[in-house]
Parts: sequence; structure tokens; C-alpha cells
Amino acid sequence: MISHGKDIKIFTGNANPKLAADICKLMGTKLGEAEVGTFSDGEIFVSLYETVRGSDVFVVQSTCSPVNNNLMELMIMIDALKRASAGRITAVMPYYGYARQDRKAKARDPITAKLVANMLTTAGADRVLTMDLHASQIQGFFDIPVDNLAGNPIFVDYYAKKFGAECENMMVVSPDVGSVSRARAFAQKLHMNLAIVDKRRQKANSCEVMNVIGDVSGMDCILFDDMVDTGGSLCNAAQALIDIGHAKSVHACASHGVLSGPAIERISNSCITELALLDTVPASEAVAQCDKIKYLTVAPMFAEAIERIYQEVSISKLFR
Repeated sequence: MISHGKDIKIFTGNANPKLAADICKLMGTKLGEAEVGTFSDGEIFVSLYETVRGSDVFVVQSTCSPVNNNLMELMIMIDALKRASAGRITAVMPYYGYARQDRKAKARDPITAKLVANMLTTAGADRVLTMDLHASQIQGFFDIPVDNLAGNPIFVDYYAKKFGAECENMMVVSPDVGSVSRARAFAQKLHMNLAIVDKRRQKANSCEVMNVIGDVSGMDCILFDDMVDTGGSLCNAAQALIDIGHAKSVHACASHGVLSGPAIERISNSCITELALLDTVPASEAVAQCDKIKYLTVAPMFAEAIERIYQEVSISKLFR
């Protein structure tokens, strides 16, 4: 029973309008009427064409490429909603950009994940709903509630249906030591064993594979990561599983398909049988040319999370 008496409004920027439309369709509501565009000099403008006074408003906007434009769109939309007396504003960010810079790795580094958190709060966001943050401690960078949904139940459901009883000869693999806890949780849900690809990264967006920890010989492997950017780490890890570990085949999945630079070409030429991605980041036109990439939708999970936040009930069941 809804007790607060507010109506619900869902708006979107230009980052992922299809996902926002899918969420609205599942919730049986219409997308809020707004225009988000640019002036001739590139400045972003936002016009809201319906009242939001006292409403519970959700702004669906991934901060994917072009990252800075999408982030500014989100903040300007939040500011417009705040000044139009919205009752509560939730930034729905299926993909949270700048999350990789979450600590000072060397002297004089910025911590941009914290900077973005400050900017969103200052703009007027009352809470954040996101999925698979690159580092879960980023939730602590905010002084407002943050719900960090897990994408792995979608993959668990997909692979359980895809392979069924054939799971006995399968193994989940973490592409690096940093992703072990994420991969372990995924492996436990699928009742599979876990292996690790140990790699040494020499510089940003490049890596050198060193070793495979665990026996993957003759196994069908599922590489599990939170994001695929240039695809170097994933493709090198897959090749190591075949060359060093003598795996039978390699499937891969990741929550966020950033797919920048040579990523699509690398995946097309790799030994990966299929790469499953969530639609937190919309597919580019170039993805259509790669038949190895498959997208699974997060719309049902976000629709249920938004519905539960609106009704002021627990969303903890979505984490299980």
C-alpha cells in the first residue's frame, strides 16, 4: 500500500532512452515529457514539459560514452527537477562512470568516483540506484542512500537455462585477482568451482597474463567480470585459459559493455565463444557486426527496484 501519496515520474537523458522506455513499459507508466539538447556552442539545456511538484522522480541515465556529456545531462536534469519542487529525486545510473578511479593509486592522483558522488549530491539527488559498481565501497562516498544492484542473478538465470544439466563440466573464472569475490559469488550460485587468471598490468588499458590458478583442463569456462572496456584483459585471459590451462572452451559475461577502442575487433578475433553483456550501456552500431556479443536486459530488475523504492518497501530480495 502506497502511503506517501506522491505520484511517480520517470525521466531520461540521451544516454540510454531505450532502457528507460523498457522500464516504463514494464511498470505500466509513461516516460516523462522533457527535452534534453545542446545549444550551438555545446552547452546542455533541459526543458521539463510536465509538472513534477511533490512527485517521486527517477532519472534514468547511464554515465557511459560520451561520459562527460551524459554526466552533465544528469546533473542539469537533477537541478531542473530540484528547482521545479520535485518531492524526491533518484538518480538511476545503470552504469556509474568514473568508478575506476576510487583511490589514490599513486601520488597526486584524483579520486573522481568521490568527486562525482559530491557533484550528484550537490546537484540535488536524494538517492542513487545503480548496478555493479566497479568497487562496492563507492557506496560510502555518498551521504545519501545508494542501492547497488547485482547483475549476476541475470547471468545465473541465463547460464542455468543455456547449459542446464551440462554444468558439471563447467568452471567460473575470474579474469584477475581483484574480481575474485565477485566471481566467487557467481560461482556459488551456479554450483561451480572457481579458477583465477593472475595477470600483471604494466600500464592502463594493457595487461600481461602470467598464470592460471586452478585446474581448467578440458573444462568449459565462464569468464566473469564487471566491465569490458578495451577488451584486452578479457581476451588475454581467455587465450591463457586455452593455451596455458588447456580449457575446452571459453564463454564470457560482464555487466557493463563499455567496448571502447579496439574492443569489438579484439572480441571478434578472440577464442571467446560468446560474450554476454547487460544493456546498462547501450549497444553501439558496430556491435551488430560482431555475432559473438549477446545482450541481456536489466529493465525488469530496475523496474522492480524503482517500484519498491517508490512504495517504500525493501529491495533486499533483488540482491539475492
